[in-house]
Amino acid sequence: MILPEDFFRRDTLRVARELIGCTLVSRVGGKEVRGMIVETEAYRGPLDPAAHSYRGRTERVRALYEGKGLAYIYLIYGMHWCLNLSCGHEGEPDCVLLRALEPVGGIDVMIGRRKTDRLAGLCSGPGKLCAALGVTKELYGVGVFDPDSPLTVEAGAAGLAVESSPRIGIDYAGDAKSWPWRFTLSNNKYVSRRP
Repeated sequence: MILPEDFFRRDTLRVARELIGCTLVSRVGGKEVRGMIVETEAYRGPLDPAAHSYRGRTERVRALYEGKGLAYIYLIYGMHWCLNLSCGHEGEPDCVLLRALEPVGGIDVMIGRRKTDRLAGLCSGPGKLCAALGVTKELYGVGVFDPDSPLTVEAGAAGLAVESSPRIGIDYAGDAKSWPWRFTLSNNKYVSRRP
């Protein structure tokens, strides 16, 4: 079952935690690939110095203001795409970064896109995840709750053991760098880094 838009219209930390175990499905270029979400990070708009929307609305973050369950995609280091999903209560420009997936379908396509057959490393980081799933800026703003979208998120198993820890790579964010807003599936070998 594809998660409905209302799933994303809730507290951002809760969404980030409950996305663990759900399945991200990409149908880019007519090739379906699937991965179970095993690592996320929450970003809370104007409350969070690490969030891109901390300083307000810009063209870069417009998807965070246009609805919930929308793909917010940006480039880091001039070479890696990162996929976030807009979420939070009305008026909150929050998002969840998808950091890692456990590959579960279309693995041969992922291997071809990533040019590696090291399964544990196929989607173990936000840039690797996007490369394996064919996610680029072209998908900016698509709704992952729409069955006709090239990106959807399907419900996962309940009751999984989820750990929280500080987010990665945000040393510039002052005290926010230590907030435990990174969520990982416990003892999963596909996360980008151990908590």
